[in-house]
Amino acid sequence: MKRILAAIVLAFSFALPASADSDAVRGIISAQLDAFRDGDAARAYSFAAPQIRRMFPTPERFIAMVRQGYKPVYEAREPVFLRSQTMGDGTFAQEVSLTDAAGRSWTALYTLAQQDDGGWKITGCFLREAPGQNI
Repeated sequence: MKRILAAIVLAFSFALPASADSDAVRGIISAQLDAFRDGDAARAYSFAAPQIRRMFPTPERFIAMVRQGYKPVYEAREPVFLRSQTMGDGTFAQEVSLTDAAGRSWTALYTLAQQDDGGWKITGCFLREAPGQNI
């Protein structure tokens, strides 16, 4: 997991301009954050990639995992989309600044993969508290 995160961070250090897919990717992430805010597990789950759905085979299990392990994402307020990059292997990385319910700042690094139908699904989210930016 740390190797994957390191590779993504390294790729961002040589970031190329985002592709035309960046709007679609931002739309997917925004829609999932809206679903979390609305408490709509089924809608939030619909944006998860097949490999995530295999690990968490029901919307209820998925949302429980997000509430427990990704509480700042589940409670996200004021998302700001930062750097993004199309990766060479058909994936996309998108950095998002978030504020949680307690006012703490976080950075979420989302990875998404393009599906056979051309749409994008979320394959992962790496979360870290943003130091020195808390309210």
